[in-house]
Amino acid sequence: MKNAIMLGSLNSASMPTGLNDLIGTLSLDEPIRKRSKSQQRPGKEQSYSNTSSSILNQSILGQSMSKSFNKSLNGSISAKGSKTPGRSSNGNNRKTPSKGIAKSPSRSKTPTWGDRFIPNRSATDFDLANFLVTKKDEDEENESNSQNQRDRKVMSDNLFGGDLSNRRVMQFGQKAPTSLGANNMRMIYDSGRTPSLKSKATTRVIPSMPEKILDAPDIMDDYYLNLVDWGKNNILAVALRNAVYLWNEATGNITQLMELTGAEDYVTSVSWIQEGQILAVANTTGQVQLWDCNQIKQVRTMWSHTSRVASMSWNMFVLSSGSRIGAIHHHDVRAANYLVAESNHHTQEVCGLKWSPDGSYLASGSNDNLLYIWPRSPSDMHADATPIHTFNAHQAAVKALAWCPWQSGVLASGGGTADRHIRFWNVRTGTNMSAIDTKSQVCSLAWSTEYKEIVSGHGYSNHEINVWKFPSLDKIAELIGHSQRVLTLCLSPDGQVVLSAGADETIRLWQVFPKDQKKKTATSTTAKPASSALVAHFR
Repeated sequence: MKNAIMLGSLNSASMPTGLNDLIGTLSLDEPIRKRSKSQQRPGKEQSYSNTSSSILNQSILGQSMSKSFNKSLNGSISAKGSKTPGRSSNGNNRKTPSKGIAKSPSRSKTPTWGDRFIPNRSATDFDLANFLVTKKDEDEENESNSQNQRDRKVMSDNLFGGDLSNRRVMQFGQKAPTSLGANNMRMIYDSGRTPSLKSKATTRVIPSMPEKILDAPDIMDDYYLNLVDWGKNNILAVALRNAVYLWNEATGNITQLMELTGAEDYVTSVSWIQEGQILAVANTTGQVQLWDCNQIKQVRTMWSHTSRVASMSWNMFVLSSGSRIGAIHHHDVRAANYLVAESNHHTQEVCGLKWSPDGSYLASGSNDNLLYIWPRSPSDMHADATPIHTFNAHQAAVKALAWCPWQSGVLASGGGTADRHIRFWNVRTGTNMSAIDTKSQVCSLAWSTEYKEIVSGHGYSNHEINVWKFPSLDKIAELIGHSQRVLTLCLSPDGQVVLSAGADETIRLWQVFPKDQKKKTATSTTAKPASSALVAHFR
């Protein structure tokens, strides 16, 4: 009764502003609501809080007492009314009539929606809005240029997922998330931009593991030699010190073609004729042998060089060869007097020698860091005696040479350890088109016949194979497998497989340039040694 008398003695003049809050608290069926700052009276906040605290400390009421007190109090308030002091913005007190005790709020949580006429700052992209506002004048100036419009549309699709002309400057609400799945029970949402349907992948997936690994023991670790060649007959010729072996890729059969008998002799270069079964084999003595690989028979021996022959290249029936002393000899293999022309412009070993696909130019690279371009002689298939271009941009030996098969007159050349650059030349104009620093010794180059790409094999210090986009020179693949430098690269006759021969005595076959990726069957990328007779025969 003491608590009830104390509560009954409070008149409307001394009642605190938060009367509804106090009564709701005592009734035990409403949540406690914190009084906002605008409802608090300065100077009397402490007294109200003390009064409320003392009342709550002295009141321990049950649910039945609370209900009876609420009934009596509601009756007195409805008869006399209530005056709640407030504070206006200018500091004067104003009276606000009370509307009685509010009902208990619902326990269900209702989402709060913003005003649809007021922009939502969190959902508005201010940078994009500024761009949309400021680009109006530019659009009017370039309205007649259809190419600019197409370029802007492609850029908008890639960056923003749609045309910017349909984007709003101000956002008035959060957009619903975009559904990425059709199953309502397991829905996945993407809060980012919607990907453009027109955008396509710019690169394909290139396996990082070789399809086959062949064992090649005793292969010479010599940067200047050219010991592997893959003929159009789909037969691979490999020189292993003093012997040459043939591997038929289709059947897996292995054949030993020849073997040198000299104790210090070893094979320095092999090269297939463009059409046919003739293989040229050169050695340390300067001798060049021609072998018929169908009959496994030597058909001719040519003596013209006095030092080892490290490079050879065919142009129809003319075989060009470069020696250690810098001499280039041209042999007509049909004639009895086979030496038809020669040149001695290089001062050191000729380690790179390549005829262009159309037979118009011969490129020669040497350890003297020079690259010569020779035109074909007007009277025959051999090169002229005088070069038309001399390129001295490389700072090391030029061994890696490759002619572009789909752009006439374009040559790629690679420099050694002190240079590390791949340079691209237009031999018709004699200009350097572009260059890239590979950060590693360039040992070999090979163009793709299916894509506008070029693959490079490297030595010190990365021992890797890189695939480059042309002409942007973006690296699209990095194939790592050899533990020592890549000596030579070859392209398969169908242009799909890149073969790499390394100083780690392995030959690896990489599926880099598939012709039809959609029809390609899924195969395991785990590299395993070839189960053919090649390994056993080489060992």
